[in-house]
Amino acid sequence: MSVRSAIATWLTRLYFSRLRKKGGSLDLSVLSKLPDGALLPLRREGVDPVPEIGALRDREPVSKLPIPGMTVWLVSGYDQAKDVLGNAKAFSNDFRHLVGVGGAGADQNPGGLGFCDPPDHTRLRRLLTPEFTMRRLSRLTPRIHAIIEEQLVHLEKAAHESPDGTADFVEHFAMPVPALVICELLGVPYEERDAFQQFSVARFDVLGGAGASFGAVSQSLDYLRGVVAEQRRNPGEGLLGMLVREHGDTITDEELTGLADGVLTGGLETTASMIALGTMIMLKDREHFEALRDAADPAAVAAPFVDELLRHLTVVQTAFPRFAREDIEIGGVPIAAGDIVIVSLSAADRDPRLGPDMDAFDPSRPPAASHLAFGYGIHRCIGAELGKMELRAAFPQLVSRFPELSLAVEPSELEFRKLSIVYGVERLPVRVS
Repeated sequence: MSVRSAIATWLTRLYFSRLRKKGGSLDLSVLSKLPDGALLPLRREGVDPVPEIGALRDREPVSKLPIPGMTVWLVSGYDQAKDVLGNAKAFSNDFRHLVGVGGAGADQNPGGLGFCDPPDHTRLRRLLTPEFTMRRLSRLTPRIHAIIEEQLVHLEKAAHESPDGTADFVEHFAMPVPALVICELLGVPYEERDAFQQFSVARFDVLGGAGASFGAVSQSLDYLRGVVAEQRRNPGEGLLGMLVREHGDTITDEELTGLADGVLTGGLETTASMIALGTMIMLKDREHFEALRDAADPAAVAAPFVDELLRHLTVVQTAFPRFAREDIEIGGVPIAAGDIVIVSLSAADRDPRLGPDMDAFDPSRPPAASHLAFGYGIHRCIGAELGKMELRAAFPQLVSRFPELSLAVEPSELEFRKLSIVYGVERLPVRVS
């Protein structure tokens, strides 16, 4: 309990620090020079992409972003997004294309799967894939359920000890659950969880400017190099220890660091945002909450509920930037070699060509096409199944433990992230009874 108490204290400091910094000491100089249209893919109204990007998608699914000095294309249509994400031959993810852009240096390459191309990507993914099959992940199921239960106890305790009987769901549940699961997966001591969370949050916040995001990446990599060095000396039972034992002679420390960073990037902030926003949706519309709470088979209700949440929220708003290797046409629009392509995953997942009323949240919707919340193609999130396991466990356990759970503030009072690649709510005050 002492470790969890220390972690909760750190989380409080982190989130209130973020709130205090908003509009204060943050360097907004980079953003102030960009036209509003350039930031369109990161703007939302509540959980919905702003109407302007939907109108642009319907009118011009491949369009130019107004960014001075470079040619950047925004792809917002579903079919066009899949054409880009699924074509690793024509589009590169290599981080070296970003060096010199927005303050990025060669030493800030996060490595991992997201910022490399075949054949390196093929080799590294082949090493990781066995650990992310459902059969191998199933060994984590008991710990995932135990972690969720522990954090529900912590959430209840925080609410009961609060003068007004409320607790911040983000601090006391949504963020700690995936952080502890990642520690379990990687084989990192729980005491080190706070460092994971700090780096994950900071890197996605565009309000700090590109330099601040890249700085957070550098800090994360420095920290993870130390973790990897310890795993080299004493391989544990987690993912990093397995890679050292089974592939230690064929994988470098920098590659191990990049893979660990990729797990952090893909599995912490994203899952935390999904848990918080999904809970917010349930509490705003009690019909969904009660359907899950009163279900004879909660697992059967949770599966389509989670899948529709993933599509509807698409918390990762844009895919990693792609760089055209060759002249190519997407959706009838010519894109020249060297151009940058940004795919709006959130706009693509609301494309009306996928079905009727795609802006609505409807768990009963028949799956007309696979959503892009985890990306598509060779760079589809390797941890997608782990993320779904956490979500499918978290929501049923939550509504079962707290059948009277409710928002402690009006929905209009909630504060959402501004201009963050991973969208989310800053705080979610709740009452557990």
